[in-house]
Amino acid sequence: MNNSEICSAETEPSVTNRCDLRLRINGTTHSVTVDVRSSLLDLLREHLHLTGTKKGCDHGLCGACTVSVDGERVVSCLTLAASVDGSDVLTIEGIADGDDLHPLQQAFLDCDGFQCGYCTPGQISSAHAMLAEHRRGDLSMATFDGTRNDVLTGCSRLTKAEIRERMAGNICRCGAYANIVEAIERAAQGGPA
Repeated sequence: MNNSEICSAETEPSVTNRCDLRLRINGTTHSVTVDVRSSLLDLLREHLHLTGTKKGCDHGLCGACTVSVDGERVVSCLTLAASVDGSDVLTIEGIADGDDLHPLQQAFLDCDGFQCGYCTPGQISSAHAMLAEHRRGDLSMATFDGTRNDVLTGCSRLTKAEIRERMAGNICRCGAYANIVEAIERAAQGGPA
């Protein structure tokens, strides 16, 4: 057997640019095949037709694409879909309980926490996860001074400064920040998010 025969007899490595994923989105298990370079945002919008999550800057700076992955806020435009294989993803479409708005969604309506509405899904998704972070005692630089027992035990009431600090990754180009903070504060006082 000569050199060329040896080379042709060897199998070429199989390189694929597709991957199979299985994940739960809004409580429903999905099996999908996507390009390995696909972002979670593209998976949601283009493959699963969940268009509530918005593409804003596509650089992870505006927060319009915020979703929760295993209870943690992520900007889905910078998150590779392949990296969330096997995870639980919660989008704006999964926050409501059927036709009943989530208290946070209702608070955004009641407080006029939007103008054009483009950033609203990301604002609500981020706030939903942020309230869960606060309930489990995750600390915020806006209120933590190391001496307040209510902060250390996760029983503190959210201040406007803390809400603004925790929501800093979400931009509202229309400037509805005061109403957004009011909506989150109202939802936080009204019960679990």
